[in-house]
Amino acid sequence: MQRILASAVIAIVPLVAAADPVVVTGTGTVSETVDRLKASIKSAGARVFGVFDFGGGIRSIGKDVGEVQLVIFGDPRIGAEALSADRMAALDLPGKILVYDTAEGSAMAYQQPAEMLAEWDIPADAAVLEAMSGTLASVTAGAAR
Repeated sequence: MQRILASAVIAIVPLVAAADPVVVTGTGTVSETVDRLKASIKSAGARVFGVFDFGGGIRSIGKDVGEVQLVIFGDPRIGAEALSADRMAALDLPGKILVYDTAEGSAMAYQQPAEMLAEWDIPADAAVLEAMSGTLASVTAGAAR
């Protein structure tokens, strides 16, 4: 019985494991990359809703995880499409890009929309997921320059 249970668990683990994020190498410091990312997002017609400075917050309690900032943004036109398919998608929106320091400078990371919204009633081939993916790729490429 234990072998059957162990086999079942091993078979299910890949289904529930989260996919690796997309990582885009930036240039310069985290702050410089965040500034370029915000400009790139605005140029794409989206809105920056906020930047959360995790690194600064953690330094305020005497610890250090390096420079880590999360940029929260969205485009209401794209968000409307996702929410029209399933309102629960709002639990995973708006978009988020993590910017952090590396030995070489900075990097940006984000989750692919098809993976991020997989649990909601949005078909895997929905145009909105392609639009979101394109926007993420475009704004990070713009910030990486």
